[in-house]
Order: sequence, then structure tokens, then C-alpha cells
Amino acid sequence: MSFQGKEFTQGMKQLVINLKKFYDTERAKNGKKANWSIEQTAEGLKIGEATVRRIMAEYNKNNQDIPDSLPKPKGKPEFSITNNLLPHVRKYIRSQNLIGQHASLETVSEYLKSIDPKYNFSTTTLWRTLHRWGFTYGKEQRRSALKERDNVILNRRRYLRQKRLNRNPDGSFKRVEVYLDETYVNKNHSNHFTWYLEEDGPNVNKPSGKGQRLIIVNAITSNGWVDGAKLVFEAKKRTGDYHGQMDWSNFSKWFTTQLLPNIPKNSIIIMDNASYHNVAVDNFFPKSNSKRDKFRKWLDDNGIPWSNDMLKPELYKLCKLFEPKPVFKIDQIAESAGRTILRTPQYHPELQPIERCWGVLKNHMARNCDFTLEKFRPVQLKLIKYYHQSQRFDFFFYNSLARLDLKVIAVRLRQSRLNTREN
Repeated sequence: MSFQGKEFTQGMKQLVINLKKFYDTERAKNGKKANWSIEQTAEGLKIGEATVRRIMAEYNKNNQDIPDSLPKPKGKPEFSITNNLLPHVRKYIRSQNLIGQHASLETVSEYLKSIDPKYNFSTTTLWRTLHRWGFTYGKEQRRSALKERDNVILNRRRYLRQKRLNRNPDGSFKRVEVYLDETYVNKNHSNHFTWYLEEDGPNVNKPSGKGQRLIIVNAITSNGWVDGAKLVFEAKKRTGDYHGQMDWSNFSKWFTTQLLPNIPKNSIIIMDNASYHNVAVDNFFPKSNSKRDKFRKWLDDNGIPWSNDMLKPELYKLCKLFEPKPVFKIDQIAESAGRTILRTPQYHPELQPIERCWGVLKNHMARNCDFTLEKFRPVQLKLIKYYHQSQRFDFFFYNSLARLDLKVIAVRLRQSRLNTREN
């Protein structure tokens, strides 16, 4: 039997001790030298003499008792802080960051001890563990996106309430909802991804620049695109987005001549908050760069007292205190025609189903681009007509309008409640 290269268990150590005691008795009878019993034990078990001495020293140190000990595993020893605590530490640090509280080694250590008193680790061990888990101690960055502004939350809730008021118990519309929007497509709008062989490279022959730009204005209902509402024209500038080419004059002309005559009476027109959608009536409220006399006249017209020694900034601040709710030109035009305007909340394009339609249109244009206007216009017009006549449009529309709205309501309101609790 040979124990060479093996971990010594309690039974193996007992065998070494018993054999050493036997040879000690024989050495005393025969008058052998002191090391004779160690040499015979090592030779009999095929182990080193140093191993015999170490086992006997451990035996004598423990009052001739062999302690129960399992063999140590091979390789690196286990970390003092095991990975099962990672989810707890990550959740704690993230929660501290979300509420703007400082997360330090001391606070993390106190949190671990609150879970279990045995988790009492030194700050050095904790520092090494956090680095091993991938945490970094660096300068914080304020994330304003974690909390929405109050006016955005209020506008979203007001909008969703108005949408719910227009629903029958079965989910159908009480009044027709018309969604309008504008977008643009460049002549060279194409797909930037393609298959290629590695040795050939990804080089593709395409014209430089974006090319001429077409601006598209249209509206949809649950029945598809509104007949006669499509407006397509070429932009004069190719920089920026379509907002630089659309203005109140173009939009109001399209609204009165192409949209209103083609939608039902008493319908709800839903649009975003583009600047040309929110043009206030003339002389409604003086702007900040207005002259002092205009501020005084507005105050006099509204019966608000002021003094002659007030500076222009003071007059403007006084006007702002009594500023009424703005009246927009487009709202007056719609109301005179028997329609109602409803605006989507800021930063919520997902509440506009027509945005999805624009995405489908642009993807189709990118896949069928030949970099010429001769084919560009027909393909674009054909696609709009296709979605107007196809049942696929109805399926696409109702999924984005009915189901998406309900999903967005749940997600947004849940986020709103979270922000409220954080405050």
C-alpha cells in the first residue's frame, strides 16, 4: 500500500500513528536508534519521513487525538464573500442610486449585516469583492430621465382620460378618431445592411448625400388612410427634419382644404405638439420680446393694475402671473367645423398609431430604393394605396391603437406611481 500523492484522511492518519507506535515498542525492545521507528513507518507505508513526523506532531499537539478534518479542495480557495450575495448587493446599490442616496463600503457593509449578522466583512474584503463582481466606484451622473416632469405626467393622464371617455363598454369608438402627422423621406433613403463575402468587402455603389426630400402629410382612422388627405411635396431644403419645411401657412391650408372636408362631423382630431400645430391667436398674449407698451396694454385690457415706474421685466412677470390658457388657431378652425382637437402628450410617439405606419412606409421605400425620383414617387404612392385597401392595415391599426394604448397606459401609469413613491 502506498499513500504517496494522496490526501490523508482521518483513517489514514490513524494507520500511520498505529504503525509508528508498534515500531516504537520494537525499538525499545531491541535498543534501536531514535529515528528507527520513523524510518520503518515511512518505508512500510511508502511515504516520506517528514510526513510521519508531521502527523505525529499534530497527534501530540491535540492531546493524542486526531481532529476531524476534510481534505482541502484543490485549486484556489473559496472567496470570503460568495456570489450568492451579489443579487442582494446589486439591488441595494441600485435602490440607493435611484433615490439619490450615497452608496459606500460602509453602507453596503451595514446592509449585509442587517441581512445576517454573520455577514460581517472587512472593508478591504468588501472592496475587492465589489471589484470582482464588476462594480465601479466613480463620479455619479444625474439621470433626469429617471423622473418625468410633472407637466408631462399630467398631460399624459389627461390625454388617456379623454381617450377612455371616447370608448363604449365594448371598446368601440363613440366618435371617429382621426390621427394626423407629417414625415419625410429622402430620395437616397436605402437599407444600410447587406450580405457580402469577407474577402470582397462591404463596399456598395451608392450616390453620396441624401438626395431630394419629399415631405408627406396624411391622416388615418380605423378605416385606413383618409381619402383625399394625402399631401406630398418636395422640400426646398435638405437639412434638418420636416419641421423646418412645414409652417402654419402650409399646415392650415392642408387642414382646411384636404382634411376637414374628408372626415366625419363631430370627429376627434389627434395630433402632436409641433410648433405649427400650436400657433396662438393673434394678440393673445405678449411675448417676452414685446415692447413695454404692449405689456401695459394687455394689463389694461384685462383690468390688472400696474405702475409707471415698473421696468419691462417686471411688467412681463406681472403678465405671466395672469396668463390665461392659450387659444390656438387650429382649435378655433376645428371647432367652427364641428370637430375637436386632442393633443398627444409630449415625448409619447408610441401613442400615435400613424407613427408605425410611417415606419412601415419608410422600410418599404428603403428596400425598393433605386436612387431616382422617377420610381421614388410611384412606389411611395402605391404603398399608401395598398395599406388603405388591404385588410392588413386594419389588423395593423387595431393592434397599434387599441392594444398598444392599453399596454402603454399600464406601463406609463406604473412608472408614474413609481416616481410618486420616490418623491
